[in-house]
Amino acid sequence: MLKILLPTDFSTNANNAIGYAIKFFAKRDCLFYILHTYTPAFYRMDYLIGGPSFSAIPDIGVDISMEGLEKTKANILQGHTNPRHQFKLVSAFNLLTDEINKIATEKEIDMVVMGTQGASGAKEIFLGTNTVYVIRKANIPVLAVPASFKYKQVNRILFPSDYWSKYKASEISTLLDMATTNNAEITILHVKEEYELTDKQLENKNHLKAMLKEFPHRFQELRGALMPQAVMDYIDDHQLDLLVMMNRQHNFLERIMWRQNVDQIGFHVQVPFLVIRDTSPIDK
Repeated sequence: MLKILLPTDFSTNANNAIGYAIKFFAKRDCLFYILHTYTPAFYRMDYLIGGPSFSAIPDIGVDISMEGLEKTKANILQGHTNPRHQFKLVSAFNLLTDEINKIATEKEIDMVVMGTQGASGAKEIFLGTNTVYVIRKANIPVLAVPASFKYKQVNRILFPSDYWSKYKASEISTLLDMATTNNAEITILHVKEEYELTDKQLENKNHLKAMLKEFPHRFQELRGALMPQAVMDYIDDHQLDLLVMMNRQHNFLERIMWRQNVDQIGFHVQVPFLVIRDTSPIDK
């Protein structure tokens, strides 16, 4: 059974992401953890020694959090009859990213699905502050769903790669599982910004080919283009349904996220965007 974590702030965007996740995993047995984190206006002494249970002072934050979670679950169950799905509610006094990593470890979560901040234009979606922090810090795959994006069958998956990593089977398995579940084709996109592939890149590309041999896929190379705009343009031109990227320290995705203030992030996605942690060693 898959264990999926659904963070929510009870906003329209969060509810939309929850709805997307439920439809995306309709064919899978899933336990969904619906998470709301909160921080009181003032850090009281009882929190420093273990939480409100250590004092007789009521915490309105707990009540608001649980009320919102119960309402969210009730709304889901109104139109949801999938016997494959179960739901649990989690309310926590904690920072969102810290709580996500805590629950991910304790509950052996397979993926986080969350909404983005909102639209910045007719076709552009900002990765909001929380989404950026979670992507940067989470140790498990994170699927970010653009605001107001409605679920549709995933037939085409875009997977950009610079071939500097020799991907681990345990990490690439998330991509392969999604392709299998949806019977989708994977396009591996290499944007050629510099020179011919090195021997190491060719070796890693062949390693990836071997891993994908049982799955519908094709390799595509773009010349004369620059990241990340090349990826965005490719999605627009080819009507891709899902963007999957490996995120390792210091790669171009990480550089984009560090280059600008997270509140003004300039990386835009128009389709659901899955980020998988890449811990493969880099040997140039």
